[in-house]
This record gives sequence, C-alpha cells and structure tokens, in this order.
Amino acid sequence: REHMNKAKFISFIFVLMAAIFFIFPNTSFAKEKVYHIPVEKEIEKGLYVFLKRSFNEALENNASAIILEIHTPGGYVDVAYDIGKLIDETPKPLKIIAFINSKALSAGAYIALHAEQIYMTPNATMGAAQIIDLNGNAANEKIHSAWIKNMQAAAESTNRDPKIARAMADPSVDLPEYNSPSGKLLTLTAEEALQVDYSNGTVENLTDVFKEVGHENSEVFSLQETFAEKLARFLTNPLVVTLLLTIATLGLVLELFSPGFGAPGIIGILSFVLFFFGHTVAGFAGYETIILFVIGFVLLLAEVFVPGGILGLIGISLMVISLLFSGESIVHMAYSLLIAMAIAIIGMVVLVKFFGKNLHLFSKLVLKDATTTEDGYVSNVNRIDLIGKEGKTLTPLRPSGTVLINDERIDVVSEGNYIESDRKVKVVEVEGSRIVVREIHEGEVAEA
Repeated sequence: REHMNKAKFISFIFVLMAAIFFIFPNTSFAKEKVYHIPVEKEIEKGLYVFLKRSFNEALENNASAIILEIHTPGGYVDVAYDIGKLIDETPKPLKIIAFINSKALSAGAYIALHAEQIYMTPNATMGAAQIIDLNGNAANEKIHSAWIKNMQAAAESTNRDPKIARAMADPSVDLPEYNSPSGKLLTLTAEEALQVDYSNGTVENLTDVFKEVGHENSEVFSLQETFAEKLARFLTNPLVVTLLLTIATLGLVLELFSPGFGAPGIIGILSFVLFFFGHTVAGFAGYETIILFVIGFVLLLAEVFVPGGILGLIGISLMVISLLFSGESIVHMAYSLLIAMAIAIIGMVVLVKFFGKNLHLFSKLVLKDATTTEDGYVSNVNRIDLIGKEGKTLTPLRPSGTVLINDERIDVVSEGNYIESDRKVKVVEVEGSRIVVREIHEGEVAEA
C-alpha cells in the first residue's frame, strides 16, 4: 500500500510539471535566446574571428536568432566573403537578422545582404560597394567583376532584387529613380531600401527590432569583443602594422650596430611581439611562422659571433619570409615591409648625420679622432734604404716572418719559398710596407 502511495505521488508530480509546461510556455526556463552582436568599424580579420566565436556560442546555447548591429564603412573584401560564408553555413533554425544602425557601406552592405531580414534606422544608409586598391583607385576588371557577381549572388540568396545589389557595386548601372544615374554607385536610404524590399522595416532602436522579429520577451545575450580581440583588431590595422615593423626594424638595426644591449633592442623586440600577438589572435599567423621568425632572429644574432655574412643573410631571409606569411595578404605585407625598411634606413641616416656625435649610442660607432701628422701619425714609410742590406732571420719565413738587420727587428716576406730561422738573408725589394728578402746560401757572394 505504501508503495502504491509513492507511485501515485510521483505520477502526480509529473502531471503537474507537464501542465505547467503547456499552460505557461513562456516561463523563464522556456525563454528563447537571442544573441546581439556588433559589427563595427572596419571589416577585417579580427572581426571575423570575433563573429566566428560568437556564432559558435549562439549555436552551443541553442539560440533562436542572431541580430548583427551593423555600423561600418566597409573593409577587406576577402574578410567580407568569409563572414558571408559564415552566415550562409549557419544552420537555418538559427535566424540571422541585420540591424543597420547608421551605415552598412561596401563590405558592410555585402554582409547585410546575407541576413534573412534587414532593419534600418531612419538615417541609415546601405550600398556604395565598389572595390578600391591600396592606392585608392578602382580595382582591376577581374576583381571588380567577381565582386559584382558576389554582390548579386548575396542578394539572390535572400530573395532580393540582384539588380539593386549590382548597382551598389557597379557605377555603370543606371537607376535614376534612386538618385543613382550611370557613373554613380547606388546608396539606399532607409526609405528607399524599404521600397525595393531591401529592408523589412524602419526602426528607432534595437528594442524595436526585437519587437519586429517577435523576440521582445526573449533572453538577450549581448556579446562584446574581448580585450585581446580588440587589441588584435588594432594591431592588424595596415597603418599600425607598418608602424610596428618600422620601429622593430629601426630598433634591430641600431642594436646590431651598437655595443651591448639596450633600449633600441628591447623596443624592437616588443614591436615584433605585438605584431605576432595581433596576427596570431586574428588568425593570420600560426606557430610555424613564429618559430621560423625565431630561428631567423637567432641566426642573425649568431652573425655577431661568427662573422662571414652567410648566417646573417639566411637569418634575415627567414625573418622576412615569416613576416610575409604572417599577414592577411602577402602583397599587403610586402608593401608594409618595404615602407618600414625605407623609413628605418632614412631614420638611421638622419640619426648618424645629425645626432651621431652627440648620442652615447653612437660613441663607439662614429670615428671622432683624426690621425694627423701634427699628432705624430705618419703613413707607411717606404724603406728603400734597406735594399741590398743583409740580416739574419729571427723566425722562420712561411713566407712572412721577422729578420734582424743592423740590430733592427723588421717584418719581412720571402720571395715565396720557406726560409728557416737563423739564416742569412738580403733585402731585394721594397714596396711600401712590403719588404722582400732572399736567402744567402753559404759560399754565395752578395751583390752590392
């Protein structure tokens, strides 16, 4: 009987829990989860690393939606491709929603087009997606054509008019009704985007977005970049990369040509550490590139102790190769390295020319004293007075050695043959500091 009472009690608990679940489905333990992720500043590899981590976390926590709050002027095209692929490969039960808060230009527009829904603030804009190179000019035809096709494909993947996307990337498309005649890139306002179904609604803030997508009661997780991710994004900026490489190169050169180890070397090493830290966190550099750089650096240091040039040349080559493969693009890194080396060389010339005599750093690098005749210094004396003089070898001549002539020790060379010590010799030729002697054999008459 007691056993039956326990069974009834357990059954009652299960029925009660089931009733609560079905009657109150929006209780705290049943709340849907929504992730809010910012897409700000320039589109670069550090942002992709942050987004990838955020998407993985959302998937692991069974989130229902991800809202990307976009505010960016654009950035690197290859990174935009990676982010677009990341969105496309996200399992469909997890909705991706774009909230354009101010602007989604160039690569930012491409990313927004991959989202299932787009919402914009009243003053937001979207478009102007032409590719430019490092010099600020339009990219070559091949790259430009591929970009246009990718913009169209992104629009088609979310059932949007591909012609509008093409007009954002191709200035030859004529859309005068949207103030985009031929020769001008299309940039949509919030109202225009709504008209062409590129926007699902105009909202005032993020709270309105939650309401529009039916997640006003959902549990919201707002993710932010970690300090390491923010630092990596800063350190991988092309301008910062060039600056770091310039400081590192200048510090390394100063340290190699100055005695001891001081501030230039420490600053140079710290610059290289910051470079590799940022590029490792951003996903550019791997441990193999760091190891290659360290090997090159050790070989360069070994050149100080084993002169000859070979170790130093190999070391510098390995370091350069490591740096080239540690960046987002070998071409971009090559530009940065060339600029850094040019600035470092100019910096060295300026330091030596204008400050070398006043800096302790160059005290052993710059020759300050002059060897003048007034101070007792003379150039090599031509000892032609020794021609014909005889003497005795104090050391073997192999072929150089020392002889004694008129109680004067003189460094000489033989005519190429070996002469033992304590042998008679005669000076036969004098060329500057080079004094040539010949052995006098027993019974041989010396010439006058």
